[in-house]
This record gives sequence, C-alpha cells and structure tokens, in this order.
Amino acid sequence: MLVSLSGHLFDQFLINEALDIIEAAGGSFHLVKCQVGQCTDSMSYSELVVGADNSVVLDKIVDTLTSIANPKEDHGVPKGKTNSFALKVGKVKDSCVKLGYDSKKKNVVLVIGAGRVCQPAVELLASIGSNSSPEWIKSCRIAEFEEQNYVQVIVASLFLKDVEEIIEGIPNATALQLDVMDHDSLYKCISQVDIVISLLPASFHCTIANVCIELKKHLVTASYIDDTMSKLHEATKDCSITILGEMGLDPGIDHMMAMKMINQAHARGGKIKSFVSNCGGIPSPSAANNPLAYKFSWNPAGAIRSGRNPATYKQAGGIVHVDGDNIYASATKFRIHDFPAFALEVLPNRNSLIYADIYGIINEASTIFRGTLRYEGFGEIMGSLARIGFFDSEVRLILRNKDRPTYRTFLYELLKIQSRTSDEPVKAEKLITDRLLALGICKEDGAATRTAKAILFLGFNEPTEVPSSCQSAFDVTCLRMEERLAYTSTEQDMVLLHHEVVVDFPNGRPTENHQSTLLEFGRTRNGKAISGMALTVGIPVAIGALLLLAKKITRTGVLRPIDPEVYEPGNFLWLQFCFGL
Repeated sequence: MLVSLSGHLFDQFLINEALDIIEAAGGSFHLVKCQVGQCTDSMSYSELVVGADNSVVLDKIVDTLTSIANPKEDHGVPKGKTNSFALKVGKVKDSCVKLGYDSKKKNVVLVIGAGRVCQPAVELLASIGSNSSPEWIKSCRIAEFEEQNYVQVIVASLFLKDVEEIIEGIPNATALQLDVMDHDSLYKCISQVDIVISLLPASFHCTIANVCIELKKHLVTASYIDDTMSKLHEATKDCSITILGEMGLDPGIDHMMAMKMINQAHARGGKIKSFVSNCGGIPSPSAANNPLAYKFSWNPAGAIRSGRNPATYKQAGGIVHVDGDNIYASATKFRIHDFPAFALEVLPNRNSLIYADIYGIINEASTIFRGTLRYEGFGEIMGSLARIGFFDSEVRLILRNKDRPTYRTFLYELLKIQSRTSDEPVKAEKLITDRLLALGICKEDGAATRTAKAILFLGFNEPTEVPSSCQSAFDVTCLRMEERLAYTSTEQDMVLLHHEVVVDFPNGRPTENHQSTLLEFGRTRNGKAISGMALTVGIPVAIGALLLLAKKITRTGVLRPIDPEVYEPGNFLWLQFCFGL
C-alpha cells in the first residue's frame, strides 16, 4: 500500500516514529518521495510504499499510524498542541512499484554535513541496491551485499536548505535539519541508522564519535585522526565497532596507494629507501587563468593558514625543519614524467616523519617527504604577499576608523607609498613593482613584476571602500581572494596525487623506482557540477561505509585505511568507480 504523510515530519521526529511503527509491526517500507519544508512553518511531505506478509499486519500498521496522526489529549499530547501530522492510505501506483527494493534489506546511512564533498557520496550510497546502481558495483567485492540490500541515505545539516540542494534529484535520499551540539537530537538521529559518515570539520568528530560508541554504530570520516580521536580506540574496540578515519583523498587514497606499493615491495624482500608523496587540488590548466594560477574551492582563510604551517621531513638521512614563514620560499620545481606539460612546484606539507611509523618504514627509509603541489610561481608570489604583510592577522588602525579606507589606500599603507592617483594599470604596475624592489620584498625585477600583477588582479588598487567587517590585513586579503579567485560555474578543478617509492633489494639485486599517479578532473553530471576534490573525498568515504555495511572490514577500533582488509578492496572499488564513469 502507499502511505502519504504530511506535516512537521522532521523537526518533530514524526517520520522516525512512523518508520519505527512500520518496522515494529513486522512491515517493510521504501521511501518513494520526500519534500522537506524550508522553514519552521512549512510542512513536509513523504510517500512510503509499505509492505507486509499479510493484511492483518498492514491493518495494524494503518491503525497505529492513524492513532499518532489523530492523537487524543490523554495520550500524551497537551491541550492546544498538535502533531501537525496528516495521513493518507492508498494503493501503490505502477509508476512507483518496481524500484528494485522488493525483497532487499534496508540499510540506513546518516551523512552529517552538506558541504562540497557530500553530493558524490550521497549519490553512490543511494544507488546501492536500486535499478540505477552502477554496473561496476555488480562485479566487485560488495556485489553480494548489493544484491540483497539497498541503502537509504539521510543527509543532515544545521542548514536545511543546503541539504535540499545536495539531494535534489537523488532518489532514496532525505534531508534533515540537525544541530550536532544538541545531544538529544544527535542521539535520536544516530540511534535510527546503521552507520554514520561525518563530513563536518574535525573538531566535531569527537562529539559524534562518542554518541556512535554509546549506540554501537560505525563511523567514517575523511579527516586526520588527531589525539582526541585516537584516545577512543579502546572504547571503540570494547563495543565492537569501527571508526574509520582518514578515508578521503589526502589523507585517504594516498594511504591506500602507499600501502599497496610498500607491502608489495616488502613481499618481494625489498626495503623502502625513499618514500615521496605529493598531492594538490589545483585548477585545471584552462581554469588556471590568473597570476597565481590558483583558485579556492573552500574558505581562503583555512587554505592560507594551512599553507603556512611549519614542516618537517627526512632527506638522505637528515632531518629538515622548515619554519611556517619560510614555507613559500622553500617551494621547488616539480615535474612528472608522464605529464610533462604540467609546470608544477612542491611545498613541504607539515610533519612527514609520522608516516615512517604509520607505514611501517621507520627503520628503512632515509627519505620521507610529503608535499603540496601548486603551479610553478605560486610560492614566489604568496611569499612576497606574506612579506608585504597581506597575511598579518593583527587589527590595523586604518581599518578601525569610522571613515572606511579604500583598497588602494590600504595597499599604499602596506607599501608605504604616499597617496597619489594611479588609475592606469600600466602605471600602477610600475609603481608597485618599483616599490617592491625598493623595500627589498623582491630581489629581482621578474618576481616584483609578477607580484605586482597579482596585487592588481586581486583588486588592491581599486578606489572602492574596504567593508567594515575587515579589521586586519588578513581579513582584507581573504575577502579579495574569495571574490577574485573563485571557480566559475563552467570551470573545472584538478586533483593530482603522485607517489614515488625507491626500493632496495638484498643480494646485489638492482634498486627499483616505482611510481603511482592519480589525476582526476571535475566534471558535470546530470546538470550538476562536481569538483575533482569532491569526487576524490566523497567517493572514498562512501566506499568505507559500504565496506563496513558489507562486513568486509572486521577489525574494530579507530582505524586508518592502511590495513590490507581496508586498502585492498578500497583501492579496487576506487579504480572501479573511476573506470566505471
């Protein structure tokens, strides 16, 4: 039968209550349609195909649903209050019967967070077990699971509108407004699902993880496993669940590629002499159309801060430390043999030494380096901007005045230029170039000219007022970069991950050099633009969830995808996804 529900289904958790009633009575259901109200006064609407072994069970379900749709005051509903819940029961129409779920078990995945990487994960998960599931699923290690199960996806976020945009056009995905800092709401939400994926910032993961431990639900994230999460390892093992972290791109796919290469070398009796891993999310060549050859797909503030973290790595047996203020200056030219057209550079990325232990090569490798890839020239310009003071975070007096300065006035103060009119771009470029050389910001004409062009491109010479929300040079710079270095709707990003492993062998066998490269571009599918970064983060977390649902991961505790049980099927499924598109 077809059951139609309308009212405040999600904010009052009435949809959860209705689904519990169906399952408790021994029935089954499939969500055919869901429209979520966009404000507190709006109603939501859902259609469910409800089935049962006999008419007695169906009648019981209808009676119970009717009782909560029309509650009496003596049944727990205060006088003057209403559940705002309407119920209609009818026959299932032919157009919504055969969706491929008839005899399959339902698995519910909760995805928390509706950011840019969410959509690919939701699309893949919601397709599992349906007639629209991708062909490559039917020939991989979760094929048996896919034949007997289907996945319902609930996407939750503090901002309901963001979720609705994500799930638009995705069958079997529903939207839910959720504040993860509201423990009761989070608890109730997680209690009704089989597995949780958190795509929120890492600072929220521990809150979610503690509820998952309490309710014995698996959790998958794409974020680094920090000390706070690591401390949950024993508690997670005690309740026989898995928290699979670092299951994105970097970290994530990089782990799986690395461990495959390292373990293959060890299996042949080799030892790792050098491990180098470089990864970057950058514009595709056609979109690298500004002086920095870079664009932001996320908050510039976070990207700039992460790009100035100190770094440590091992080079030919020696430990190299790079201060955060010198990261940009440490950029070195980088080329990949198979992609000679990419003129790239690499900057050291945080602490590479920890991977010696994680990858089990602490007593082998004399070189361990992890780097961030950018187009050549990025570090030079960003280093110049840093020396000028564009990234300084202290409040500046000129930005506290009631009379707002223009961007040009702000620029002239940074460069200590006496106020003058310089509307012509050529004159402005020469003025800025000469000043950069005079201040010693740049040592040679070419670097000064390239930096001046970047400053002009970012709009720092414009006579428009700086918004009052900007109180520091860092605030002004982030605003300008967010406005000028954003992708257009037709532009694609690019993800490039490259591993190089040098292997020594005993008994005089020759040293071998092994390389592995991932190149992924953003794309448009079904009228929606999906970034390469979203694909390479969202698909791995979805794969992690599927492996747990299919019981292909049996280890418990807080894990990274570095165990063969995880990285072997993980690598295989990722490759199947790439070639299956």
